[in-house]
Amino acid sequence: MISTLLSRPQRGPDGAPVPRLLFGADYNPEQWSRKVWEEDVRLMRAAGVNVVSLAIFSWAHLQPGPDAWDFAWLDEVMDLLYENGVGVDLATATASPPPWLTTAHPEILPVTDRGETLSPGARQHWRPTSPVFREHALRLVREMATRYADHPALFAWHVNNELGCHNVYDYSDDAARAFRDWLRARYTTLDTLNHAWGTAFWSQRYGDWEQILPPRLAASHPNPTQQLDFKRFSSDSLKDYLRAERAVLREVTPDVPVTTNFMVMPGTKGMNYADWADEVDFVANDHYVVPGPQARDELSFSANLTSGIAGGRPWFLMEHSTSAVNWQPVNLAKRPGELARDSLTHVAHGADAVCFFQWRQSAAGAEKYHSAMVPHAGADSDLFRAVTALGDTLKTLAPVAGSEREPAGVGILFDWESWWASEQDSHPTSLLDYHREALDWYSALLSLGVRADVVTTGADLSRHRMLIAPVLHLVPAGLAKDLTRYAEQGGHLVTTYFSGVVDENDHVWLGGYPGALRDLLGIRVEEFGPLPAGQEVELDDASTGGLWTDHITVTAPSTEVLAHYRTGAYAGRPAVTRRPTGGGSATYVSTRLGADGLASLLPRLLEPAGVMSELPAEVRGSVETTVRRGPGGRFLFLVNRTDRAVTVPGVTGEVLVGGTDADGAVLLAPRGVTVLRTSTD
Repeated sequence: MISTLLSRPQRGPDGAPVPRLLFGADYNPEQWSRKVWEEDVRLMRAAGVNVVSLAIFSWAHLQPGPDAWDFAWLDEVMDLLYENGVGVDLATATASPPPWLTTAHPEILPVTDRGETLSPGARQHWRPTSPVFREHALRLVREMATRYADHPALFAWHVNNELGCHNVYDYSDDAARAFRDWLRARYTTLDTLNHAWGTAFWSQRYGDWEQILPPRLAASHPNPTQQLDFKRFSSDSLKDYLRAERAVLREVTPDVPVTTNFMVMPGTKGMNYADWADEVDFVANDHYVVPGPQARDELSFSANLTSGIAGGRPWFLMEHSTSAVNWQPVNLAKRPGELARDSLTHVAHGADAVCFFQWRQSAAGAEKYHSAMVPHAGADSDLFRAVTALGDTLKTLAPVAGSEREPAGVGILFDWESWWASEQDSHPTSLLDYHREALDWYSALLSLGVRADVVTTGADLSRHRMLIAPVLHLVPAGLAKDLTRYAEQGGHLVTTYFSGVVDENDHVWLGGYPGALRDLLGIRVEEFGPLPAGQEVELDDASTGGLWTDHITVTAPSTEVLAHYRTGAYAGRPAVTRRPTGGGSATYVSTRLGADGLASLLPRLLEPAGVMSELPAEVRGSVETTVRRGPGGRFLFLVNRTDRAVTVPGVTGEVLVGGTDADGAVLLAPRGVTVLRTSTD
């Protein structure tokens, strides 16, 4: 487990490691004097910090010239941290190439689809497929691995940093060559590629591999399968780079775990993290709250999805913010209680480490207004006192470390390839938002007080009595069979508009929509009915739909119509259908109902699946519940989603964090979290 990775874990009387949650931040001592380093470790001890990520953006300090090295300062910092009980997640420092490298080798710089070369001066100014960059980066990785292989502070390697955050799509000549190699491996022959890409359209047939380019800026819409394959290739290129660094690290330090920080957030869809998960020894994630009406729900959704990517096992929250960030149009400070609630929500969904960007707020640079554990105001601040209080809370929650999330009755299927494919150009609407539709279902379940897991297509779907697959646009034949088997064996599948439409090559399943799922659902759609922005239709169950409608014909006698369109072009036709099959059912929702509309519909879908809220009716929607279970017991997390105090009656167990009222009911402070151990295993 993550909590036992530290070089000096706490041990009990029998000598066995004692579980603990990790707590810390990115640490950038090169920005500060040695006098500040001494204050840093003193404050780390006061706050309960036991881990830091180090050397993330240190390449220029570690290698000031092609053949010049300076590890003395990092040696000193590593020793200082070890002496003060702080373990190190040591970065390979390859995230931001130094000026000497980009000056000598400008050919490592990324190129946009317009042919513009991006200049250095920020970060991640390197091509994932550049052999020149890789040569220099791996040399640095080997130097660091060799030097710190036996350092007692080292507990994990941190490959690069936020791979693909700014350079996932590169259209350079290096990328073109690598793209062709990737395509050869995928398709073997040009005939197979031409069929997959449908190149008979617009006279695009290729007669030589060298004719193929990335989907650079073109006179009109590039080939859609070319675009989809380039997205796959770009994710795979970064994954291949991760493997290259990992290979060096495992060669030199075979016993030191290797990870990299994912970014499971709405705006970072270019990296297929479900596909990357097996490449790391433990999953790590960065998450930042984006203000808006679903901000709380989105934080929970992303933490939940990270757990799904990790297969339900504990994971590492590598970065989040203590308060405001620096990169949003308006950067709002967190209110009292939000720092702890945000952090503990991640723990509730499986995080065994809570870390921030960064330890000490920078005095200069692009992120100087990004909050930190030690703010510009210093240790004598409400923010640092909140940080220290969180450190104490995490110590109290030590028994939770190593436990896994207990499966919920409902699973929400999240699929990167459907995300990519459903939002490409030349579609029925450009307004479709895959992530938002998935989040709306999650928000609706939260409002009903129903626990749900966000899972990926590689998960064991049978663990959930109901499986919601919103906008599952890309459905290969194998996945269609799996979903059919799921429903026939007693599962209750729910899917939505624009699902089951294309196969893995982005070819339409012919014969009527929803294509691959048409027979399972017992319906047929002849034509899509997307709606202009702002236009809505009414359903006869009093809900309102937007974005999309479908011209549905029921094709199976057993298919029930749960709601009809009352207005719009398809007035009187089915809008929501359900077909019983085997011991389960398959439901289709043909319009975007939004979180409120889904909350009205879901009770009718949950009942036959035998799923209900575990919360008293009076607190549903106000409280989120999550359960972790492991050697230390079964742990119930109750998170107050509101700005008022909430009392939760009827809950029993040992209170680890939080409190109860005079009658023994759980009392949640505004924006507060209570954790109870409800049983011991």
